[in-house]
Amino acid sequence: MSGGASALIELGQVGAPFGIRGWVKLHSYTEPPERLLEHRTLKLRQGGAWRDYAVEATGRSGGALTVKLAGVLDRTAAEALKGAVVAVPRSDLPPCAAGDFYRADLLGCDVVNLAGDPLGVVAHFVETPAHALMVVRGMREYWVPAVPQHLRRVDLEARRIVVDWEEPADQR
Repeated sequence: MSGGASALIELGQVGAPFGIRGWVKLHSYTEPPERLLEHRTLKLRQGGAWRDYAVEATGRSGGALTVKLAGVLDRTAAEALKGAVVAVPRSDLPPCAAGDFYRADLLGCDVVNLAGDPLGVVAHFVETPAHALMVVRGMREYWVPAVPQHLRRVDLEARRIVVDWEEPADQR
């Protein structure tokens, strides 16, 4: 996906199968995570191809989001979807409030630290149990926690992000 003009917004990833009747677990990138379950159709990408899946039912199990997708009839079919990217059309999402943004809008933005030193551009995000990490590539690669403590200013018009992140002294 490319920057702000992206027609699809990634909202999660398909996890492990859940049960034997075609249900899957979902890893949501939304806040709150349950917001992902509000969509009645999800687009899944595997191997570069997107496919629409109607959502037949949703649930939770042990804290994990679960979903039954139309046409996914058994555990084998559910297993085949593991790792697929989950997205919805940008037009299906509400506009962002002031100070909020979608991750897709940050891809390709220039990143500088508080001192104005360029760190690189946002390449992608990596999910961790604690929070997402923004992968910034330049002369080096930085994995910056995508949390308010580190994301100080996001200027989507200028395509610039200011982060509270210092380059180690031995790397300068």
